[in-house]
Amino acid sequence: MNNMYKRLLMLLIMAAPGLGVFAQEKLAVNGEIPVLAWVGIPEKETTIERFKELKESGININYSYYSNVEAVEKALDIAGKTGVKLMPYCPELQSEPEKTVKRLMKHPAFYGYHLRDEPHARDFPELGDWMKRIQAIDKQHPCYINLFPNYGKPERFFEKGYILPPGKDIYEEYVNAFLKDVPVSFISFDHYPVIENDGIRTLRPEWYKNLEIIAAASKKSGLPFWAFARSVAYGRSPVSTLAEIRLQLYSNLAYGAQGLQYFTYWTPDINSRWDFHHAPIDLEGRRTAMYDRISEVNRIIQHLAGVFLDARLVWAAHTGKRIPQGTRRIARLPDPVKMLETSDSGAVVSLLEKGNRQFFVIVNRDFQNTMKLTIVTDESVKKILKDGTLVPANAYARSLEVDPGDMALYTWEK
Repeated sequence: MNNMYKRLLMLLIMAAPGLGVFAQEKLAVNGEIPVLAWVGIPEKETTIERFKELKESGININYSYYSNVEAVEKALDIAGKTGVKLMPYCPELQSEPEKTVKRLMKHPAFYGYHLRDEPHARDFPELGDWMKRIQAIDKQHPCYINLFPNYGKPERFFEKGYILPPGKDIYEEYVNAFLKDVPVSFISFDHYPVIENDGIRTLRPEWYKNLEIIAAASKKSGLPFWAFARSVAYGRSPVSTLAEIRLQLYSNLAYGAQGLQYFTYWTPDINSRWDFHHAPIDLEGRRTAMYDRISEVNRIIQHLAGVFLDARLVWAAHTGKRIPQGTRRIARLPDPVKMLETSDSGAVVSLLEKGNRQFFVIVNRDFQNTMKLTIVTDESVKKILKDGTLVPANAYARSLEVDPGDMALYTWEK
């Protein structure tokens, strides 16, 4: 075949709808989404092999408790050889913060300072003072404090007898009080929505309301937020399926999360009523099926960093026969989207914005059943594949299936 015929054949292939020509355009990816292992590699397992294994799972930040600052320095040296960063805690960080900060802050594998998990409001002023002592020396690295979820008794947030202002939500007041007293660089909270009763798995009804409150606080304060997925089983919290992991992380991203976290990476070695089991790494240091599940989702998430990293939430809403408490039903579609219908079980639908692009995110809220999605768009809209490839949305049928807990993504230029 001569060159003229070869060129003609290529032109015909490129002109044909639905063929590989659509696979040429990809979203630019500038950086990684932070993905943190909460209860990561134990101090006694601080080896290059273990940190490589962590990195290969798609996790790029490790939080572990270390018995002293020397153990942190050893872990930093090893983590730095694998591309993992550390968000450590050691006792000296509290007893000698200035001295400890000076020892850690210049290491290239250092990410930030882990101060406290789930503090009560009475602890906020003290935490604020501690954080200011650290920030007086190091303004570059963030200080990490993780907040309670919104489920549970009010005494988890404020002292017994606290008088809630009329018309206010007590958890929203808890978050606002925290941001008033503690100068964090980002907001972090945990909420593990999938629970099991008598063999039936359901979502906690307060979960999306929790995301609504945190996303609103993030927008008001100008601070990004980080959120969790549960990757360890305990009590009424069963071993997470792939769909449940997807649903948690994709919902977080749909609401604008800028950092993702796993509770936990290593199975906690705690003799307590919690009975932790089936984290990605078990108590014997062996991988479980959860390791492969988080690795699969993490790989997709980083392919889509061009969508979510540094994106701003414009709005989030819901579809379905019933919508979760504390949320709002979608009232108006973006102009390039002419029609949107989902199964009765419903979806999280959000509009994100970055630079000259807008992103339309649709997450199947059902972690057990496929969702039928019908969407009609104008010619400007492109569908984003899981590897970040952009394909004209109209190359696909109007009605598609979205797997349990999975998402569909679309984009256009403003």
